[in-house]
Amino acid sequence: MSIVSYRKLIVWQRSIELVVAIYELTKRFPMNEQFGLTAHIRKTSISIPSNIAEGKYRWTAKEYGRFLRIAYASGAELETQIIISKRTMSLPHDAYQKVDQLLDEVMRMLNSMLTRLYVG
Repeated sequence: MSIVSYRKLIVWQRSIELVVAIYELTKRFPMNEQFGLTAHIRKTSISIPSNIAEGKYRWTAKEYGRFLRIAYASGAELETQIIISKRTMSLPHDAYQKVDQLLDEVMRMLNSMLTRLYVG
């Protein structure tokens, strides 16, 4: 496995965009959610690019795959939290459009990377 900076990975770049979009979205959440759903959603979104980056600098494909799986699982957790926020916050559903699109894109890329890593 060649060591290429995680910053060059499109999936990492898109996941950073996702974090920024999450912060923009959660700024619109009520203040009483600051230490509840807002904090959880932000932390979960940050976990995705963080695990991609950490995994990229691990020494074996097995370790890299482990961190990609953690990032993928964080994506599923984030998706669940977004669904909860859509049902509990009074924001219009179009407010979630960018987050939904980026999360879908990141999850597809992670799935593809994991498939190639374990099949190839």
